[in-house]
This record gives sequence, structure tokens and C-alpha cells, in this order.
Amino acid sequence: MKKINLILFLLLLFTACGTKNNEPVEEISKEEAIVKVEEKNENEKIKEEKLSSDGVRITEYEDGYTSMLSPVGEMVIVRKPEAYDYTSFPDYVLSELPAGTGTEFNQDLRSKDVTNIDLSYKLDYLLEADFDDNTKWPDSLPKEFDIEKIMEYGKDPGFGVRELHKQGINGEGVGIAIIDGSLLVDHVEYKDRLKLYEEIHMHPQTNTSEMHGPAVASIAVGKNIGVAPMADLYYIAVTHGVYNEGSFDFDLYWFGKVIDRVIEINKTLPEDRKIRVISISFGLGGSGLKNEDLAMEAVERAKEEGIYTITVSQSMGGLGRNPLGDPNDINSYTKGYFWRDSPAPGFIDRTMAPMDSRCLASPTGEDKYVFYYSGGMSWAVPYTAGLYALCCQVNPEITSEEFERLALETADDVQLTGEGIKRKIVNPKALIEEVKKIKE
Repeated sequence: MKKINLILFLLLLFTACGTKNNEPVEEISKEEAIVKVEEKNENEKIKEEKLSSDGVRITEYEDGYTSMLSPVGEMVIVRKPEAYDYTSFPDYVLSELPAGTGTEFNQDLRSKDVTNIDLSYKLDYLLEADFDDNTKWPDSLPKEFDIEKIMEYGKDPGFGVRELHKQGINGEGVGIAIIDGSLLVDHVEYKDRLKLYEEIHMHPQTNTSEMHGPAVASIAVGKNIGVAPMADLYYIAVTHGVYNEGSFDFDLYWFGKVIDRVIEINKTLPEDRKIRVISISFGLGGSGLKNEDLAMEAVERAKEEGIYTITVSQSMGGLGRNPLGDPNDINSYTKGYFWRDSPAPGFIDRTMAPMDSRCLASPTGEDKYVFYYSGGMSWAVPYTAGLYALCCQVNPEITSEEFERLALETADDVQLTGEGIKRKIVNPKALIEEVKKIKE
């Protein structure tokens, strides 16, 4: 009966309704409507739809995953994932330093107890390590390893962005949507900016916050860390695929579904507080993953609504930085960790932004922070989104194409250590001045 009702709804929708410009919509046949319903069922395979006691819309899928959306006509936080406890792992207390893996979590000391290790002569190791507020340190630390300074420098978005904040250029009135993993919604960095938290196709055992969500949210809108600390944050968590016998099968259909949800939310917002940008720390476009075409179609629909979708494929490139180097001094920056041993030719035509050596919101507690030596492109995406939000505040008519062009034109030409070419390093203050000019 549910399928028949949905078919009738689609027939009515496509034959009786007009567009927002009152132009007739192209009619479709009953057979075409049935095909559309079956395509949706093939992707989603809905098991049950229900309402919680407070009106949250819950959809359970046959694959065991669940979606939770706000009650109709409302925007709420549908769930509060718990803080993540790294100390529950059996290797919490270390007797020796973990060997560098050459991966994103290269030398991981997050929430570790290293009080039994002599670190007096381990400065080089420590300057490339990840750690957090829960890391327990020995007395035998190198005097040059200034933890407080490293974390304070890591919180600074750099390149004079905080000077723009002092001028009132802080993203106020601009909406940023982030699509990522589960979020510690009450973290002090962004809880006052969070307007909505929903989940689409999430694994039922995802009870805690993932590390990625708090990090990207704080880079975009964090009150101490963020590029646009007064922007409104609309956050939707998603699992973009399914775990299947120990492996993860990507299905980008779910990114498309979340982007469409962002478009739906945006249509309810007042004109002076619209969502202008979506931050997705994932590579869309050219990946060849399942249903990527559907995700890219959603990106185009968002663009038609004035929403710029930034992914790893479209973001600014990412820079490294010595943890003890001033983030506002362009000479502190280096090649990014993940590409420091390669030329990274894909970045030649990109504006470059801070990426590594960031101190961000931690999933371990509402007032906890974590330092990541290597950020990967995941951190460059919300940084770029935050800069676009600043530009939208200054000039609400700016387009994504103008932003990309001006960011490149106003960038500083810098030759990074060990390179024979110059990179285009973003200059936020110069960018904002040019954005002001095109408004005039």
C-alpha cells in the first residue's frame, strides 16, 4: 500500500504542480513514476518509517542503517553522540613510542599515558606526533617541546584571518553545511553555532562521536579555531556506504541524498541567512565509486540553488607547517605532510591553504582539544568553506567561480623549502579586499 501511495503522489506531483516560477512541469507517465519509485527503493530499501515521541522522523533500512531527521517544520539536534574514550583501548599505557607509520596518524599519542618513557631526546619524534588534552606526559620532555605554544599556534587559522574577525568579517549571517561523520554536538567550539544536527544512513552502533566531525566543524566555525566563527552551522552525519564482511563498500548515493536534504533545509531559511556552502571532506568527481553520478547531480542541483559544494576535489590545496612556526608568517609553511615526498602536481593550479599542525576540537570531551600534525586534505576543505563564508558575508552576490578566481589572483607566490617552483598561497585579507571591490 505504501508503494502505491507513493506512486500516486509522484503522479500528482509531476502532473499537477508547477515550478517556483509557475511554469508547468513536464508530465510523466504512470510507468515512469513506477520506475522512479523502484530506483529509490533499490538504493534505499526502506524497512520501516516511524516517528519518535518528540516527532523525530526515523527511517530504518534493510541493511541495518538508520536515518534521523528533524520533525516536519522544525530544525533540531536529533541525537547527541557520546564523547569518544580512547583510554578504553588496551594500549592506553605505553612502554615504548609507537613507530611512525607514514600515514595520517603517523605517531599517535592521543590520550596515551607515556609517563614511563624517557622523552628527553625525542624532540624530532614529538614534533611530528599527534596528542591531546588527555595525553599523560613524563617529566623528561625536551625543553624545546612547548606543548602550550604548539596548541595555541595550532588553534590560529593563520594568514591574518583573526585580524579580519576583529573587523567584523566573521561569517555572520552565512550558513555552512557540513556533511561528515557523527558529531560531539555540545563541544564549546561550535555548539552556539550549531542550528541542526541530523543523521542519514548511519550505522546503528555509532553511539559515539567520530574524530573527523568535531575537527572539521571547528575549522569552519569554531569560536577560537574557525575561519568563520559566527557562521551558522548545519551538520548532517552520513555513512556513505555499508560495512560488508569486514570491508567497506562505498555508495555515494547517500552523499546525494544528504545534499538534497541541505537544499530542502535551505528553502526554509530567510533570505539573509541562507546556506551558501557545503563542506564535504571526501573526493567527489572522478572516483569511479558506486552512484557517484547521482551525487554529482545533487551537487549541480545545489549550485542551481546558490550553494557551493566544496569537496577534496574542489578545495584549496593543503600546506604543512612547523608546529612551532607562527601560523601568520608565510615563511612558516612547508609542503603538506602527505605530499612532502612528492611534487603533488595536482596542486600547481590550486590556491594553497593551511592544513597540517592544527589544534582542533576533540571527540573526547566538550572542552577537549587535540593536536594533529598531519591533517590531510580533510582539513583544507572546511578551511576553504570558511573563507567562502567570509566572502559571502562581505558580498552576498559573489559566486563560487568568482571566489575561486579571486583567491588565485590575490594569492602570494611562494617557493616552499625544497621546491624549484612557486606555489599560490592564499592571502585572506587581499581576497576580502577584492571581494569588496566587485561588490562596488
